[in-house]
Amino acid sequence: MNEFLWKRIERKLAALPDDRVYQVLDYVEFLESRYATEPAAPASPFQKLAEKVEDTLRAGRVPVTAIKSTMDAMSAASRLMGGIAAAGKAVVDEVAGAAGMGSKPSEPPPGDGKGAPKPPPATGGSGPA
Repeated sequence: MNEFLWKRIERKLAALPDDRVYQVLDYVEFLESRYATEPAAPASPFQKLAEKVEDTLRAGRVPVTAIKSTMDAMSAASRLMGGIAAAGKAVVDEVAGAAGMGSKPSEPPPGDGKGAPKPPPATGGSGPA
């Protein structure tokens, strides 16, 4: 789907009340079951949980406002968990980098490998000779 069509659909959905958006979702899921040529992209575990909660609330005839509030809370929790995961990954990457476990192989120290390292070559200039 091209970006312009996607944005157009988003604008149209944003103008609808929540109960009508659920009707659109039901119709899209129906169309997917009948005409999809490839499976939908897999959802993350947290997304699957949120969808299950939402479907359960809808099946229980919970008012749309309550479903919206619940899903807003789950969305906030998802963003929080994503931030925590990103922070944890950054810490692990930093620790791995500090321990020399980065993705780049370490270079041997300069020298001939038989003794003390050779000093870096002189670059010329106004230093002591």
